[in-house]
Amino acid sequence: MITKRIIPCLDVRNGRVVKGVNFEGVRDVSSPVELGKFYSDSGADELVFYDITASVEGRALFTDILREVASTIFIPLTVGGGINTLEDFDRVLKCGADKVSVNSGAIRNPGLIYEAAQRYGDQCVVLSADIKRVNGEFRVFAKGGREDTGMEAIEWIKRCVGNGAGEVVVNSIDTDGVKKGFDIEMLRAVCDAVSVPVIASGGAGCVQDFIDLFQKVPAIDAGLAASVFHFGEIAIPDLKRTLTGEGINMRLI
Repeated sequence: MITKRIIPCLDVRNGRVVKGVNFEGVRDVSSPVELGKFYSDSGADELVFYDITASVEGRALFTDILREVASTIFIPLTVGGGINTLEDFDRVLKCGADKVSVNSGAIRNPGLIYEAAQRYGDQCVVLSADIKRVNGEFRVFAKGGREDTGMEAIEWIKRCVGNGAGEVVVNSIDTDGVKKGFDIEMLRAVCDAVSVPVIASGGAGCVQDFIDLFQKVPAIDAGLAASVFHFGEIAIPDLKRTLTGEGINMRLI
């Protein structure tokens, strides 16, 4: 049986971890270096680091903080934000990232995923898709959820996986930060469409939400969350023990 993963997410702005609701109203949380080490020591399976304003500000990702985070953790690290070229992939990987997450950069240049997968391997390329319902359709959004691309999300994800994305993070803007559960309908649609690992993001509010995720969407590979971990509402060791008790296969420390 495949082990499911629990992944904390560090949304970083101006060198600090922040968190908002529906991608808006962000507030300061902590130092990414301190928080990253805490999660690594607490049994998190992986860590995601997003420089959340790099794309909208049109700049490169902050590499000094990233390098420091990478040096203090002992779990796989996925990094995203302002990834627009192969040079961006190269720079982030040299800072200690294991995988690189691309979102707006792939929307601007659909060939980027194929080129990166050819150079670094599919396992290194993660598609991060910010999705919101618009008139009953799953729509892809760019620039940190600020811009409706007009593209239907499931077909976009299938296209990117076909080009070499080895993993997909599904960020539901509708449920982000609301803490009322993961977007089960959206996640089922994505899992039905692709055969690569799919990570659920947006909506975790309690332990039961993770139980529901893994039981209602058996094909999902991982649950990603931020605020419930950052503010101590859910402790990762307790969460994983509870999930194990529910028959969900977890890596325990």
